[in-house]
Amino acid sequence: MRAFEIFAAMSPERATEVLSGIAERAPGMFAQAVHAASTAMKARPVYLNRQPFERRANAVRRAVARVSANPLAEELLAVYFLECRRPLLVEWLDTLGVEHEDGLLASSAPPAPPSEQLHAALTSFRKAEDAADRELLLRAFAAQSAIDWPELDAALEAPRAG
Repeated sequence: MRAFEIFAAMSPERATEVLSGIAERAPGMFAQAVHAASTAMKARPVYLNRQPFERRANAVRRAVARVSANPLAEELLAVYFLECRRPLLVEWLDTLGVEHEDGLLASSAPPAPPSEQLHAALTSFRKAEDAADRELLLRAFAAQSAIDWPELDAALEAPRAG
């Protein structure tokens, strides 16, 4: 699943939650997303900025749910986890054993961990609280262009037991 598909599958309420975190912690990134949404709508950014937050967030969600907006969708997801949910991101990277510095990958293309380690990490990571953000993190992580781990993609697409 690619980043734009994550936003396409996201409910408007969930997108509003995610985007409100981005607007609060990374307002420049949110402004960039609003500008992209206004361009997609063929409207002036000032029009969209005058709308209630929920309408702006919904416009952004619809705009980044397009194939052509995949780089922006990928960036929004990265910013959300780096700025709003960093402890969760660090927990995931530590569970995997991926080298990082406070959530930032040490390598531009980290190698996939061994199969057993990946599946064990997925199982333990999914068992904790915050199921919605944990699942979003897993999908966002797999959607990053730096991560080319077919086994992770397959594990996320497979039906979950229990």
